[in-house]
Amino acid sequence: MTNDPAAFRSGKGHRDENFPVASRLIHPRHRGAIFAFYEFVRVADDIADHASLAEHDKLRFLDRMEAGLLGESDHLHEAVALRTVLRECNLSPRHAQDILTAFRMDVTKSRYRDWDDLMDYCRYSAMPVGRYVLDVHGEDPAIWPVNDALCAALQVINHLQDCKKDYHALNRVYVPQDALAAAAAEIEDLGRDAATPALRRCLTTLTERAGKLLDDSATFSSNIKNFRLAMEVAVIHTLARRLVALLLQRDPLSERVHLGAGAAAGIGILGIVAGTVGRFNRAFSGAPATGNA
Repeated sequence: MTNDPAAFRSGKGHRDENFPVASRLIHPRHRGAIFAFYEFVRVADDIADHASLAEHDKLRFLDRMEAGLLGESDHLHEAVALRTVLRECNLSPRHAQDILTAFRMDVTKSRYRDWDDLMDYCRYSAMPVGRYVLDVHGEDPAIWPVNDALCAALQVINHLQDCKKDYHALNRVYVPQDALAAAAAEIEDLGRDAATPALRRCLTTLTERAGKLLDDSATFSSNIKNFRLAMEVAVIHTLARRLVALLLQRDPLSERVHLGAGAAAGIGILGIVAGTVGRFNRAFSGAPATGNA
């Protein structure tokens, strides 16, 4: 077996993601640092989700990635590249280490007890991504709470979109067990061709909770000092709103709940408009730019 973690990449790239990754809204001077983080995370994600790797091998490779990140080895290009960016930008490896913690959880944990258990996972899997991007832009950590709400919402949306695939391919269920029980649904319902009424109730409840997280992060864009990053966040927030609406209308087991390129572009333009208006409204209202949701 190869000792190169990058050999297990799925071929998925940043253009295949549900939400923009350093789109052209982001200033070119910041895009390289964000892509370096993405490439590192992409390798780790593909290792954690690899169909044929044994659990102990996955954990070993993730440990090797952390060693490369911390300068203990130079074997993985993506780790060296991110380490270099962190040094040049005077940034901590903490966010990348948190992401590795999430992927170790993916390797060893396949069920989530309740919403709090799922949010604990999001604290490692999602929130550090936004925090890293904010750090790259030199933003105030005071706005981390609204970042965390948005990132958690995006993670839950992804989980709901892919709940059937995750169950079939990885026997991994992010739908909390207590939510299934409250709706009188079973884990096995995730493997059906279409959701049962009980499962639809469960998924609807979780979708509404994701929508509440979006409500909690509504001020995020207007609190970001960097205008281009603020517009990126506004676009992501608007896309997330549309996906929540789709998940409330459609069955993710039998219907498409992803946005096509054309629809995403159109909604993205609306996001830019909404983000711009929100910033002007906040400026004229005299509201302080804090991170409180």
